[in-house]
Amino acid sequence: MKFFTYTIFPFLIFAFSACIEIIDDITINDDGSGTFKYTVNLSSSKVKINSILALDSLDGKKVPSLSEIQEKLHELSNSLRTKEGISNVDFHADYDNFIFKIKCDFTSLSLLQNAVEELAIKENKGVAIPELKKEWLTFENDSLVRSVPKITLIKAKKINKRDAELLKEGSYTSITRFQKVVDTFSNNSAKLSKNRKAVMVRTNPYLLIQNPQLVDNVIYLEEE
Repeated sequence: MKFFTYTIFPFLIFAFSACIEIIDDITINDDGSGTFKYTVNLSSSKVKINSILALDSLDGKKVPSLSEIQEKLHELSNSLRTKEGISNVDFHADYDNFIFKIKCDFTSLSLLQNAVEELAIKENKGVAIPELKKEWLTFENDSLVRSVPKITLIKAKKINKRDAELLKEGSYTSITRFQKVVDTFSNNSAKLSKNRKAVMVRTNPYLLIQNPQLVDNVIYLEEE
């Protein structure tokens, strides 16, 4: 769900010219509820980011102050707490090392996606985002379908070539956990955990921009 960086942490886009580590970790219960965890780690580039924050603008765009970033994160985490089907929202920000973590429980994948869409619309000044309408996570009949939303492709095209090259140093890890044992999955690059209840796909942000289908997966669980 790299799109989450664009929707929940849109003001971090200015730091995408730095080395970035993203971990997208979702646990899905048998009834479709679950827990979502998302981490953006920029610690390896904290010196560069502090240098950027000292500027008024970068490439013609205003650079947010640290206080503005703190205020926006507080606002977004509070807004997420109000969304239907979302509970136990926990947000942690390490402003010394620029590590941001958000965690929440959801009653259904549909409501989780609705919550993200509503936050994205709010950040888009109330304008609807058609690219977020199509579901990128579906779970039914003991099978999960994961894909990258179209909005990610649109946003990715706006990253200039220089910054995109620097993303090769980063990493993107997608983890999907279940209560049941996994039977099979479609992504040839995915790895199955020892207990066979979690599937992981790992790549780097640069490759993901070039080929968003790298993390697409259809996961089938064993029948009891």
